Amino acid sequence: MSLIVQKYGGTSVGTTERIKNVAEKVIRDREAGHDVVVVVSAMSGETNRLLELAREVSDAPAPREQDVLVSTGEQVTIALLSMALIQRGFDARSYTGSQVRLITDSAHGKARIQRIDEERIHNDLEQGRVVVVAGFQGVDEEGNITTLGRGGSDTSAVALAAALGADECQIYTDVDGVYTTDPRVVPDARRLKSITFEEMLEMASQGSKVLQIRSVEFAGKYNVPLRVLSSFEESGEGTLITFEETEMEEARIAGIAFNEDEAQLTINGVPDQPGVAYRILGPISEANIEIDMIVQNVGDEYTDFTFTVHRNDYQKAMDILNEVASDVGAREVKGNTKIVKISLVGVGMRSHAGIASTMFEALAKEGINILMISTSEIKISVVVHEKYKELGVRALHEAFELEKDASVE
Repeated sequence: MSLIVQKYGGTSVGTTERIKNVAEKVIRDREAGHDVVVVVSAMSGETNRLLELAREVSDAPAPREQDVLVSTGEQVTIALLSMALIQRGFDARSYTGSQVRLITDSAHGKARIQRIDEERIHNDLEQGRVVVVAGFQGVDEEGNITTLGRGGSDTSAVALAAALGADECQIYTDVDGVYTTDPRVVPDARRLKSITFEEMLEMASQGSKVLQIRSVEFAGKYNVPLRVLSSFEESGEGTLITFEETEMEEARIAGIAFNEDEAQLTINGVPDQPGVAYRILGPISEANIEIDMIVQNVGDEYTDFTFTVHRNDYQKAMDILNEVASDVGAREVKGNTKIVKISLVGVGMRSHAGIASTMFEALAKEGINILMISTSEIKISVVVHEKYKELGVRALHEAFELEKDASVE
């Protein structure tokens, strides 16, 4: 008998019929002899509805009270799923984050998990119950309800799996696994049988929306095998996210991610002096704006800086940069919101040369100009004009023959 933690997102529990379908999936695993802990999100659209109610009564809702409000969405789902299981004759018990003692810090809206009191869950499992836990929420040391922010239910599930020593954490969503790239862009994209934590973390950080970064980080830290499955298909192995296998020596590219949420800023003609980089980028950082890629071009006496930020931070960063430009004696400031970042990800890149040249050749053949380049051990990212997003992704997918990769089905 194994212990499985399953997580179902908002679309998976979006209606009472879908909640009944989730109950059937849980029952099949229970009948197969597994202990099952289920983590659920609020029903699709419910959190947004609650946030809108908050905005109707307050221009700036108090963070503590907003957490109290939005946490009720998951409470509805855990009760309904437990009712559906009991109706079918399977003993189930629901718990909110505070009832299960998922202890967090006090950062409302973006709390971090500190520890979990798993004794109550173990006792229920020993009595043959299915345990249903509200995702996305916890409680601080003072007893205040907290929420974990975007992707919080994924993180709740992985944290519970780690605390309980689960054999696997299964993330059920509206796709049947992790693909070599977005199938809506490349119809020939294939589902990966497995991917390493490193690769999945890079894919998530570079734009893949299948899993949230925090949950992957947590799973990697505590060595929790993670599997992505579809809520709407009756069979399939999904994609297993695990540690790198020793036999992985081929020049494997796991996938291609792309991110349209970035904007580019450039400050030209800056006198090349010690400390100038800090004078330019320091105020951006102090404004809590995260910088992604940075390129510096140094001339004889002057230097140019180009960097990217999240598109939501573009105007704020541009205003700061315009102020900085006069202080450092820059010639001009330019910006571009019409960009996309495309990234190749794969652990096999560590020991193989030529991947970058193949990437650049494929883009050049399509007449795609590269604006910026960034590399790491398992990733190569380029920034190009956003109009080339689909063309660039398709060209790279074909150049690396990802539809034929032995690691995919």
